[in-house]
Amino acid sequence: MLLRRPLRETDATSTFYVLTAVAAFAFATCFTLNLVFQYRVIGLDPFQMVLVGTVLEATCFLFEVPTGIVADLYSRRVSVIIGFFLVGAGFAVEGGFATFAAAVVGNVVWGIGYTFTSGALGLVALRAPVIAAGATLMALAVGLFVVMPERHFHPTPRGDRQTFGHLREQLAAGLRIARARQVVRVFLLVSLLVGLASEVFDRLWRVRLLESFEMPAVFGGDEAVAFTVFALIGTVVSLAASLASGRWLPRRLIDTNPGLPVALAALLQVVAVVGVALLGNLWLALACVWLRGAAMAFSAPIESTWINRNLDGGTRATVLSMNSQANAIGQVAGGPPLGALATRTSIPVALLVAAVVQAPSVLAFLRVRRLAPCPAAPPASEAARPQRG
Repeated sequence: MLLRRPLRETDATSTFYVLTAVAAFAFATCFTLNLVFQYRVIGLDPFQMVLVGTVLEATCFLFEVPTGIVADLYSRRVSVIIGFFLVGAGFAVEGGFATFAAAVVGNVVWGIGYTFTSGALGLVALRAPVIAAGATLMALAVGLFVVMPERHFHPTPRGDRQTFGHLREQLAAGLRIARARQVVRVFLLVSLLVGLASEVFDRLWRVRLLESFEMPAVFGGDEAVAFTVFALIGTVVSLAASLASGRWLPRRLIDTNPGLPVALAALLQVVAVVGVALLGNLWLALACVWLRGAAMAFSAPIESTWINRNLDGGTRATVLSMNSQANAIGQVAGGPPLGALATRTSIPVALLVAAVVQAPSVLAFLRVRRLAPCPAAPPASEAARPQRG
């Protein structure tokens, strides 16, 4: 009962804003430099770096249902507090011990926590942001325990709870929909391909830059500052691309032939990965990193519109869940082999193979030319009819 009641309750809106701001700061602090920390301080090789990421993905996938039960049955407040505390503890373990085993254990811990919510620089400079982020999130959890309110909570009825049996039912229903609808099949295939290819890029592009290039003199050779600036630039570029697809792309094109801009974005992602693998200039390689992020941000709103207009309300959640699961399965299956390839050969070789794996997604999107028509509105007489229960 103690966890379910705050010691000193505050306004829910202000609590939400503080939670969002502190969590965003802590995650940004850690994620920006965590992979650099794993490479420079812990000394992980490419395979180990990808394996740590795969462990994280698998943990999130496996614990999504069990941790959801806490939120459904006991308290969403409790779930949030436990989640942030475990994420913080995971970061703290990884940063505090700075070993491969600590990285694995830390990512398992913070992966479980996440599902409760779904050289020159030196040792201290890179370790500090990771430990600071962990400590910040743990302090946030303690603060939420003290002040976070929870009102009008009712345990989820047994039939509506997310269980492994429910997950199997969702999978079977999603496969039936995929057999009947080409668009759904294409999205599931592409999600799998992207998952197979993305883990090695996401984990190793920073290592590729660190191995191949000196940081610009404008940053004084400070890798932490350099990668923070790189991340900020990437965020701005991706935001502009997302706005471009939502505001500047002709609506008629999205309505009649969404496969064309989405296929173009997929092609740019493949080209960007090849560029990071092969280009011998830091800024050109960074431009490719930013191009990949921008292409993903550009296509996301179009893909969302596309798939949602081909689904009815009763199947939408099932298909979207399956789509995420296909991506997660791809990352778990594709990450370790490509990470091992990077260790045995080189990171550029692994990135080129990842680009080849993702390339069929371009053709898959081009094969689906048009949106299915939106479901027709019910006749006025039916719309006016009162609905039962």
